[in-house]
Amino acid sequence: MSALTDRLPRSVLAASGVTLFAGVAVVPRVLRRFRTEPIGVAEVGVDGPIVRERPRRPLRGGTSAAAADAVVEQIEAADEDDSIEGLLVRLNTPGGQVVPSDDIRLAIERFDGPTVAYATDVCGSGGYWIASACDELFAREASIVGSIGVIGSRVNATELADRVGLSYERFAAGDYKDAGVPLREIDEDEREYLQGLIDDIYEQFVDRVTEGRSLDPETVRETEARVYLGTDALDLGLVDALGTRDDATDRLAELLGADEVDVEAFEPPQGLLARLRGGAESSAYAFGAGLASAAVGDPDRELEIRL
Repeated sequence: MSALTDRLPRSVLAASGVTLFAGVAVVPRVLRRFRTEPIGVAEVGVDGPIVRERPRRPLRGGTSAAAADAVVEQIEAADEDDSIEGLLVRLNTPGGQVVPSDDIRLAIERFDGPTVAYATDVCGSGGYWIASACDELFAREASIVGSIGVIGSRVNATELADRVGLSYERFAAGDYKDAGVPLREIDEDEREYLQGLIDDIYEQFVDRVTEGRSLDPETVRETEARVYLGTDALDLGLVDALGTRDDATDRLAELLGADEVDVEAFEPPQGLLARLRGGAESSAYAFGAGLASAAVGDPDRELEIRL
């Protein structure tokens, strides 16, 4: 214990929010802001299609991916760092896999401190799913925001199989075990079943946005998975303000009650080639191939579902 806590009675310490654990004074984060050094803020980025783990090779079009496990690890590291009191989230993603997107959202929700996100080029679908967990969201006037929807797709290779003489013979236990398999046509029952999966995930998406953004569910549904420029997204309440990274940082400092903050990048370690590629990438994929056909799932699966 410090000399100060030695002189103060326990009742005074408790009233100030200071607890004693094994003879050591434990000071909550809210009191640490009165220290003389700058308040620390962690910045994490979600850049590219969202996947579970970073693939060994770049995705279609040469773009890199946002590995959810690595992003979650950095958020948790920031939360455990005593010098960090706020979280700045950079979003430049067209979306991606459902559960990895939700893992990042949950990590942000668990972070002990204010969280502010800012969109650069694109904050779509899974990116917006993540943004719904942040206290506030900034975007640029020309940022692409929204795409609150879910898509499922399957390859229909029946004609090709017929042409080359391939046939599909079924050995399965359970009527829907091979639903969506590409080597045969699906019937209406299977189509209804698969569409039901998509609809259920969509309702989860609406619930996340409704709760996180304090929007009416019908307002969210009426977007019909459209994308909006930042200016229109502001009018609809999809973002809180228009601004740059600096504006988002200033807002986070305001939420922390500080004149300024010291921003520290929390990024997973990358090899030299990955760093060089990241500095030269274009974000054109995000509105074109990214939203429409980014290969963020396993191509061998019967049905690929993504945000």
